[in-house]
Amino acid sequence: MSITSNWNYPTPVKFGPGRIRELPALCRANGIDRPLLVTDPGLARLPMIDAAMASLKAAGLGAGLFSAIKPNPNGQNVEDGVTAYRTGGHNGVIAFGGGSALDAGKAIAFMSGQTRPLFDFEDVGDNFLRADVKGIAPSIAVPTTAGTGSEVGRVSVITDEATHLKKLIFHPKILPVCVIADPELTLGVPPAITAATGMDALAHCLEAYCAPGFHPMADGIALEGMRLIRDFLPIAVKDGKNIEARARMMAAATMGAAAFQKGLGAIHSLAHPLGAIYDAHHGLLNAILMPYVLEFNRPAIGERMERLARYLALPKAGTDGVIDWVLDLRREIGTPHTLSAIGIGEDRADQIAKAALGDPSTPGNPVELTEANLKTLFVKSVRG
Repeated sequence: MSITSNWNYPTPVKFGPGRIRELPALCRANGIDRPLLVTDPGLARLPMIDAAMASLKAAGLGAGLFSAIKPNPNGQNVEDGVTAYRTGGHNGVIAFGGGSALDAGKAIAFMSGQTRPLFDFEDVGDNFLRADVKGIAPSIAVPTTAGTGSEVGRVSVITDEATHLKKLIFHPKILPVCVIADPELTLGVPPAITAATGMDALAHCLEAYCAPGFHPMADGIALEGMRLIRDFLPIAVKDGKNIEARARMMAAATMGAAAFQKGLGAIHSLAHPLGAIYDAHHGLLNAILMPYVLEFNRPAIGERMERLARYLALPKAGTDGVIDWVLDLRREIGTPHTLSAIGIGEDRADQIAKAALGDPSTPGNPVELTEANLKTLFVKSVRG
């Protein structure tokens, strides 16, 4: 079966090996003749970025490069990117990389023509109405990992350095005008990053599926995303050159982001402040927190876990079967069992619980969250 196709959900997606060759044509088709390619410092040194820049310039496009972003991009990174965008006279952005590059690139495109500060557009109430729509530049997303799904998201997750909180910058037009999902770009991702980003995709699907409310479209997408992860994440970690496994994981990541329009939950509520404070990898945090949150949510997710266990054909039924599967998967791909294993202790538990309670993911958790139970959940995740 061919793994090359075009999708139009929730934005046009050019999916399949080798599709990166279409980047110059897609820029022109979307009115971008002076793109700013935004990536991270590590990718900026790799041949894939050199090749992309060369192809843009060979097509007569006035391409520039910006890579001064952190693994958890912050407001200053976005400001610096906007300065590079304006100075270079660019008229569109190519967000090229993992979640950090995608989030930063989308935020730079969004802020390129705004006059208000970035965090005035935090996803609270109707803040997005403050934006000058004419000042939002088009962006094209090119993911190089299979995890965040940010390529099909309407938010950018950016750290506010003043408060050490991750904030969601939202606007419908932050959604890229087109995506190139080329699994060949993920072939060089190391096993540990493949594992962490894959578990990020699983967290998106799992929390969306567990979120309360009637949204059968999101539930269906989440279920199939989890099946793809069950079948192909271990293969992608063990055999990084397996193009089918890489393609299926790239699809699962995109599906997770589409599904979590329904909502997220305590995994992300805690991972967001932990990532901002400790600069830890978001997907790895999600992977560690996952079984603790499932156990915490047990009273409210029994029926859904019964269906999930059946759909995944797990050897044990219900919540026990799902937790066992998650624990087995984590062992197979090398995920640590506790937050303490990655250097996070209990000393800032009160600060983390307070920040987690205010996170936009919190209302989507199936069990009501409080500072007290978030603190307990965090401490359990530290101790094991």
